[in-house]
Amino acid sequence: MSHGLMLMFAVLALGMMIRVPIAFSMLAGGISYLIFKHQDLGLAAEQILNGLYNGYVLLAVPLFIYAANVMNAGAISERLFDFSKLLVGRMRGGLAQVNIIVSVIFSGMSGSAIADAAGPGLVTIKEMLKKPEYTPGFAGAVVVAAATIGPIIPPSIPMVIYALVSGASVGALFLGGVIPGLLMAAFMMMGVYWVAARRNMPRDFSVKWSHVPSIVLRGLLPLSLPVVLLTGIYSGAFTPTEAAAVAALHALILAGLVYRTLNWKGLFAVTLESARASTVVTLIIASAYLMNYVFTAEGVPQQLAAWVGGMGLSQWQFLLLVNVLMLVLGCFLDVSVILLVFVPMLIPAAKLLGVDLVHFGVVAVVNMMIGMIHPPFGMLLFVTNALTGIPLKDMIREGWLFVGILITALMLFTFVPQTVLWLPHLMGYKTI
Repeated sequence: MSHGLMLMFAVLALGMMIRVPIAFSMLAGGISYLIFKHQDLGLAAEQILNGLYNGYVLLAVPLFIYAANVMNAGAISERLFDFSKLLVGRMRGGLAQVNIIVSVIFSGMSGSAIADAAGPGLVTIKEMLKKPEYTPGFAGAVVVAAATIGPIIPPSIPMVIYALVSGASVGALFLGGVIPGLLMAAFMMMGVYWVAARRNMPRDFSVKWSHVPSIVLRGLLPLSLPVVLLTGIYSGAFTPTEAAAVAALHALILAGLVYRTLNWKGLFAVTLESARASTVVTLIIASAYLMNYVFTAEGVPQQLAAWVGGMGLSQWQFLLLVNVLMLVLGCFLDVSVILLVFVPMLIPAAKLLGVDLVHFGVVAVVNMMIGMIHPPFGMLLFVTNALTGIPLKDMIREGWLFVGILITALMLFTFVPQTVLWLPHLMGYKTI
């Protein structure tokens, strides 16, 4: 490792230790490298602007954020919750099962784990805490675990960013996440059923048949969004990036015109919050472009690929090594940082070993989602704690079961690539 690279990491680490926002810490690290190497500081602006202006696919990120926030503000989550009661509410531990089903449905609209936890998850927690059989820790743990499905089932903000850094097809990545997302939900539902049986949790709902038509009708319009998005993308009516605009418009029409639950004041608040969240992501992406220039200038991806090639690893050994690395990184770093800084360094090695980039991308994103519920960083844990007041230690204690379930699912996706690749291949995508 060169002295310039060591200086960049030192500045980055120092910034994080003194709680400078991660984007500014990364930017400071990249600029310190340029100064040390006596390079033109204008390179920083050049790398950032070239990356952002050439990244058409990045337009999807703020639009999906906006769509998710509109849906949460527009009472769409409550309608999905009521609809899901009809499907699984009669199961033992029904409220927890309902939350997982709602997360599956909502994931087809938002593409964000945090939006899932803050929207449908909050509705479910409030309902669970009304019943003594559901402890606060278990309620919070179920919500944060189910929220990890959000970026796996399409659309997915992390997969859009991965497509940007890897060159993989966004459409193939979206399809590749469908079966893993459904399997994650199925595994979690089995885990909930096991806990519910041990704790004698109730079968929560008994809906009158006369109420069924109205509940179904209330849920049909929100349920139409995933159908519109996927049909539009794979029929060629619009691109995955344009699908984000369709999602935002669909959410605005439902919340503002159909349900009339979002007034002008609420719309302004949603727009302001979406702009703030989009700015945070964009700043991280911008600073990552500079760091990636540093890694490229130092030849880090090529050196890493040569090192992996020299070790004589098989595809499966490499993927297992990547899983361990990302699970560790996910305990400390934000998803966008891992995607934009570390994943680009691993892609040349993946190509060298013939690892399918769509398979690699879906496995990587699942890894990062596990990191969001794993201490000590666990972004979803902190978000849920801030929204509900449920102590972190209680959610962590109840959450180890779900961490184990998700790691088991991750191993399945890693060693059985067809769980990821079958659907893209069926739809005609060449993924390697």
